Amino acid sequence: MDKIVISPGSSFPLGLSVRDRQFNFAVFSKHATALTLGLFSPGFKDVQQQFPMHRSGDIWHLSLENVPDGSEYAYRAAGPFSHDTNELFNETIWLTDPYAKILNIPRIWGTSERQYRVPILLPPPFDWEGVTTPNIKKENLIIYEMHVRGFTQHHSSQVEHPGTYLGLIEKIPYLKKLGINAVQLMPVFEFDEIHCKDAQPQTGEPLPNYWGYNTLFFFAPMRRFAATDSLFAPINEFKTMVKKLHQEGIEVFLDVVFNHTGEGNDRNYYIHFRGLDNRIYYMISDEGHYLNYTGCGNTVNCNHPTVQKYIVDCLQYWIDEMHIDGFRFDLAAIFTRDLKGHPVAVSEASVLKAITELCQKKDIKLIAEAWDAGGLYQVGLFPNHLKNWSDWNGKYRDSVRRFIKGTTSQTGSFADSLTGSQSIYNNSNTPLSSVNLITAHDGFCLRDLVSYQMKHNYDNGEMNNDGCNNNDSWNCGAEGPTTNPGIAALRERQMRNFLLALFLSQGIPMILMGDEYGHTRKGNNNPFVQDNEINYFLWNLLEKNEKIFNFVSSLISFRKKQNSLKHTQFLSANDVTWHGITADHPDWSEQSRFLGFTLVGSPPLYAAFNAYSHPVNVTLPSNNTWRQIVKTEDDWDAHCLNEPDSGAVLPAQIELQSYSSILCFASSRPLA
Repeated sequence: MDKIVISPGSSFPLGLSVRDRQFNFAVFSKHATALTLGLFSPGFKDVQQQFPMHRSGDIWHLSLENVPDGSEYAYRAAGPFSHDTNELFNETIWLTDPYAKILNIPRIWGTSERQYRVPILLPPPFDWEGVTTPNIKKENLIIYEMHVRGFTQHHSSQVEHPGTYLGLIEKIPYLKKLGINAVQLMPVFEFDEIHCKDAQPQTGEPLPNYWGYNTLFFFAPMRRFAATDSLFAPINEFKTMVKKLHQEGIEVFLDVVFNHTGEGNDRNYYIHFRGLDNRIYYMISDEGHYLNYTGCGNTVNCNHPTVQKYIVDCLQYWIDEMHIDGFRFDLAAIFTRDLKGHPVAVSEASVLKAITELCQKKDIKLIAEAWDAGGLYQVGLFPNHLKNWSDWNGKYRDSVRRFIKGTTSQTGSFADSLTGSQSIYNNSNTPLSSVNLITAHDGFCLRDLVSYQMKHNYDNGEMNNDGCNNNDSWNCGAEGPTTNPGIAALRERQMRNFLLALFLSQGIPMILMGDEYGHTRKGNNNPFVQDNEINYFLWNLLEKNEKIFNFVSSLISFRKKQNSLKHTQFLSANDVTWHGITADHPDWSEQSRFLGFTLVGSPPLYAAFNAYSHPVNVTLPSNNTWRQIVKTEDDWDAHCLNEPDSGAVLPAQIELQSYSSILCFASSRPLA
């Protein structure tokens, strides 16, 4: 074996790179007094060789040639240790490269052994076969929020590779049939699913961090979502999944969690950032405590120049190497906090400027979850002050939920929501600033929204103290499962009302995996630790509830065909007319629970929502003959929405049942 050749190497790029057969290592640490590179043999905990690193400014670097095949590496950082200053250097602990793209760790989900070592290898070239992004216009997007493992893990999926990227590929025909054209993947950056404080209260068994909002390695796709054991499997299988989705016209968005890391607030738990430079990577109070604006123990110091560079480098890697089309930023309000945690204007946050500049050049879609756990609620601010951003519109969700269940004083807000939330996004001048959602991974799923008044989270091991208490839900008369046919029918009707409102709204619709067949999470509104049927897509129930799927799929198909539902600018008085129970006389009073509207189009649309607890006699606009497309008081039906000229012709006045809605087309075919 040739002797290892050592040279100072280069401070750029950060992470592991190759130059002229030399492996270059570069890592940031401002406050370390020394950094050591260690080489390991696979499976060995003890270091085989150690090399002191060179320093250029705040970057430590070293280059090695003739590295033994199969070697892995880690770093040790020496420096001050003081809880008072929150410098936590510990040179006895080996730290993993934050820029690691490959990790030699177990592939089997739930495996307890974790030793984070990085193979000294670079991923091989990947053949994209000329497949490029579908580049779908925002007004045409229909987003499907999903979990890679949960989508195919249940035995009823009958895929060859359950719970994996390859398993998702096997179900692409299903996604096509549903009609969505963008998947938003819950976290796929490498996280430790077994590092969780909670236990199942009945059995005492440890619970996993199933959802994955606990990132450790931001450049590495999750190995436990890979189907094979190759070191390169997570990268290659992820790229294959993206390529296959793109081939079918489906874009891929990632839910990214730059607001906190899986190191948490345990000062004895070291992975990388804590040991490399704790004071730089995390927000720390004057008293030496982690500032916790995330509810997860620490807050990433996003606006520090070094951390900002890390975030932008990460996004660029996923765009350039993984061909990702967009990002949804978890707790994005963290980006608007300075180094001490104080709020700054969205337009002044340096990290947001950098992200916007990068993604605008590459036509990448950006979505903010515009709040945090520290009290910031900034829905509207991101799109109003930054180009190319949209929001998860929490105000849309709340307004639609309240109106549909019959809350008073909501009619005006509901109308604003249906037309793209102009009251929120007026400065952006486009309803496409709003990602419209009724449900998401957080909170109740759609069936639970109409079946539970209260959250039921005891199985999460936190005595029902976790999860949101304000859900704007209504159980329709009984808590949870019921044998009462009237309550069951009302729940189904309310689900149809929510779905119809979602797909008639201006903006970008998003649906939650499983809502299209009426999945229940049994009242658990925060099942982040439930690796079971609570979170799994139950393919056996999809067949049982085929009529619900058909209804959703037909709504999606209908929306795609109607340009009047895909405005890129806010509606004018020439585009929409509002109605009350009597046409052309909208009722904006506090007690109103009815709203109708017509949209100009070819042909025009009429829709009305009755959230009263009693039927109403509705006078239709007299300027057209109206044909019924769908009426939600009718049961889920196999044919779902009628074609424009095949629906029944409606009389001038119709009865609309309590808690029901209707959609009509103006007839373009002469009547017999």
